[in-house]
Amino acid sequence: MNGVPVGSPHVLREYALLADGQRGALVGPRGDISWMCAPDWDSDAVFASLLGGHGMYAVAPTGPFVWGGYYESDSLIWRSRWVSGSSVIESREALAFPGWSRQAVLLRRIVAVHGDAEVEVVLAPAAGFGAHPAREPTRDHDGVWTARLGPLRLRWSGASWAAPDRGPGGPFWAGRITVPAGGHHDLVLELSAGRLPPQPPDPDFLWDETADGWRRHVPAMAPTVADRDAGHAYAVLRGMTAASGGMVAAATTSLPERADQGENYDYRYVWIRDQCLAGQAVAAAGGTRLLDDMVDFVTERLCAEGARLAPAYTVGGDPVPEPHPLDMPGYPGAEPLTGNRVCEQFQLDTFGEILLLLAAAGRGDRLSEEHRRAVQMAVSVIAEQHERPDAGIWELDNRHWTHSRLTCAAGLRAVAACSATGADAPVCSALADTLIAAASRDSLHPSGRWQRAPELRGVDAALLLPMIRGALPVDDPRYPATFDAVAAELCDDFYVYRFRHDERALEVTEGAFLFCGFTMAMAAAQLGRPVTAMRYFERNRAACGTPGLFAEEFDIRQRQLRGNLPQAFVHAMLLESAIRLAPLGK
Repeated sequence: MNGVPVGSPHVLREYALLADGQRGALVGPRGDISWMCAPDWDSDAVFASLLGGHGMYAVAPTGPFVWGGYYESDSLIWRSRWVSGSSVIESREALAFPGWSRQAVLLRRIVAVHGDAEVEVVLAPAAGFGAHPAREPTRDHDGVWTARLGPLRLRWSGASWAAPDRGPGGPFWAGRITVPAGGHHDLVLELSAGRLPPQPPDPDFLWDETADGWRRHVPAMAPTVADRDAGHAYAVLRGMTAASGGMVAAATTSLPERADQGENYDYRYVWIRDQCLAGQAVAAAGGTRLLDDMVDFVTERLCAEGARLAPAYTVGGDPVPEPHPLDMPGYPGAEPLTGNRVCEQFQLDTFGEILLLLAAAGRGDRLSEEHRRAVQMAVSVIAEQHERPDAGIWELDNRHWTHSRLTCAAGLRAVAACSATGADAPVCSALADTLIAAASRDSLHPSGRWQRAPELRGVDAALLLPMIRGALPVDDPRYPATFDAVAAELCDDFYVYRFRHDERALEVTEGAFLFCGFTMAMAAAQLGRPVTAMRYFERNRAACGTPGLFAEEFDIRQRQLRGNLPQAFVHAMLLESAIRLAPLGK
C-alpha cells in the first residue's frame, strides 16, 4: 500500500489507540491496525504485525498521501486523515463502546471529505499470534463475509467487493473502493469467542451508541491547565478499564524500553498500584462511575488475598501467567513474550496506594462496608509486614525501600483523616509515625533529603509521590530537600529520570520517565514554585505524537517513545497534574 509493506512497524508516537474496555487495538499512519488481542486484553493477538507476526487490517489511500489524525473530543474515536492528491480522506475508527466481554466489533467509516476517496483495503486476520489464519471464508447473498479463526468466529460487513487471496500468513481479503465526494462507506468487523448474532449490526446504530457511550462515561471536568489533554487522558483510562473494573497497565507486550537490553515486558494485566494511582486521578476528575469500578476490583482482590495480594492480575482477577516466548520476530530491538514474573514479588507500597485510593473514594462518600473492611485489611498488612523487604515501585531486588515506607505512611494518614473509611485514626496515625521514624533513622541522607534505601544513598524521583500525598507536611524540610536533589541529579531539560543506575550518563541507562515528570510538576506546585511546575508539566505533556499517547519512557536525544503503549499510569499522572495545577492558570 502506497509502496510500503503494510506490516512494517512505525515509531511508537505514530500509533493511535482504539479501546472499548475489554480490548484494544493500535492503528498506524497507513491505516494499518497492526495490534489487537481478542476476545480479551491478554488473549492471543489476531493482528500482530506490530511484533513482526501475521495479522493486520489496513485502510489507506491508493495514491501517495500525507498522514494526520485526531480523536473526537473525550473519546477513543479516532479519525485517520490523509491528503492524497486533491482529495482529503478520513477513516473514522473505533471499537464499539462499551465493549462486550466475548465479542469485539471494530468500526471503520471511510469518509470522502474533499473530492472522491479511493482507498485500498486489506484484511488479513490470524488468531493465536498467527497460528490460526482464516478458514472456510464464505460470502453470503448480501456480500457479508464469514470465516473461522481457530476459536474465534469472524464476520465482515460492507466489503462485498473484497476478493479472497492467499499470502505467507494464510488467506486474506483485498480490494479497492471509491467513495464519492461527500459520501462515506462503512466496514464492520466482528470477532467473537462464541456464536455471532443472527444478523450483522447496523453501523449507524453502532456509531451513535459508541459516541453516546463516550459522552456518558467521560465526565465534564472542572477547568484544568490542559482541558483537552486531561479529557483525553481520562478517555484512555476508561478505554483501558474492563467491565470487571480492572485497568490494564498498557495495551501491548514486548515494546522495548531499551533496544537489545532485554527490557521488554508484557503489560496487558492489572497492576494494583497503577490502578490505585489511576483511581486517585479519576477521583480528582469527578469520575464516580469509573472510580467505583476501580475501587471494587481492588477491594475484591485484597479481601480475597489479604497479605498474599499479588502485584498484578488479569482483568478477570486471575493470576498472571509466567513469561512465555513468542515465535515471531518482535518489534525491532526486542524478543516478544507473553506473561510476567511480577507475581513472585511482594510490593509493600501497593498497600499504601490502596489506602490512598480508598481514602479518595471515602472523601466522595463512595465506600461500602466491604470497602471499609478492605481498609482494615490493608492497615493490618502494613502493621504486620512493614519491616519486610519488598521489591518496591520499580520492582527491583528486595530492600527496605524508602518510597514503600513513605507511601504506606501517606496512606495511613489519608484514611485516618477520612472518617468515612472507618479506620482507627489514632492507630493509623501512630503507625504512620513509626514508619516515618524508621525511614528517618536509616534512609535520611546527611544532606537532609530522603535516599532510596538504607544502603543506597542516591535519590529517587518516586520519593516525591508520597510527599505529595501527605506523608509529611509540605513545610517539612525533607520535602524541598528531596525535590531539589531530584532536580539537580535526575533531571535534564525538565525531563526526569527515576534514579541513577551507575556512573554513566542518565540517558545511556534508560529513558526519562514521564510518570516522574508529572510528579515533579505536582511537587513543584505544592512547594509554591508555579513557574517550575508549569515547565515540568508542559515539557512532559509534549512527549507524545499526533494521537497524544504516552509510553512509559521518553528518549530525550532521539525524541522517541520507549516501552509499551499507551502506559496508563502516565496518563493518570497527566490527568491529576492538570487538575492540581489548575489554580496556576488563573
